[in-house]
Amino acid sequence: MKKLLLLSALIIAISCRTGDTVRNDRIITVSISPFAFFVEKIAGDDFVVNVMVPAGSDPHLYEPSPARISALKNSVAYISNGYLDFEIAWMERFRSVNRKMKLLRLADSVNLIRDESHGHGIEADPHFWLAPSEALKIASSVKNLLCTLNPEMRVRYEKNCLQLADSIKSIHQKAAEMLAPYGGNKIFVFHPTLGYLARDYNLEQVAIEKEGKEPSPMMLKEIIDDVKARGARFIFVQKEFDKRHAEQVASETGAEIAVISTLSADWYEDVNGIIEQIHRSLVK
Repeated sequence: MKKLLLLSALIIAISCRTGDTVRNDRIITVSISPFAFFVEKIAGDDFVVNVMVPAGSDPHLYEPSPARISALKNSVAYISNGYLDFEIAWMERFRSVNRKMKLLRLADSVNLIRDESHGHGIEADPHFWLAPSEALKIASSVKNLLCTLNPEMRVRYEKNCLQLADSIKSIHQKAAEMLAPYGGNKIFVFHPTLGYLARDYNLEQVAIEKEGKEPSPMMLKEIIDDVKARGARFIFVQKEFDKRHAEQVASETGAEIAVISTLSADWYEDVNGIIEQIHRSLVK
């Protein structure tokens, strides 16, 4: 009898815990996986985080399924980039599913690079999360949202945000020390992903893709000539992108393809890896 009572109590406890994880006031949706990193570092397990763009998908081309849009009715908040193609096309539809859902548009919190080279009418570079300087602002904005959603945990969220900020600052310091000797150098990329890192560490980003379009033969020749003239050793390509044109440039110049991760849920690993790859590409 005692064993039965203990088993019943355990089942009830597990059921209650499972129920907590799916409460509608504890679900936050983010546009891309890197934003989930900030929520989880600050709030721990207090919220379930849904990611709109599945792993391995390109946010520039992504179209959300009806099921993913419908799931927003259970979210208490949506954290958007603000300048990703799919959000610009679908945001009003997202809002119509759940008018009570709070919206945090991270582009409003950062120092944007105004740039129309991404095409599709986008007027700013959306890749700001990759720069430590902007990641600090993202962390602060996410913390403020979490404190609004769960005010009784404010002290813990503020403490966790400070710890996160210290870690981000250490990555910035590492980048500054590693890249300072190479100020003014060019880094060649397929898609213009590294603009904020280039800006912050005095580098120049040269993209093969222009205005969201594949390069013309003339543009490709100009890039090949530039890579040769600079003696560039690496061309950076996001793992979600087609490497065809980057491989053509590499084969004609002797440069290597460096595949970078920019969309994982581990911001530390992504940004550290990119900084180290940039440094490796610049060391002669």
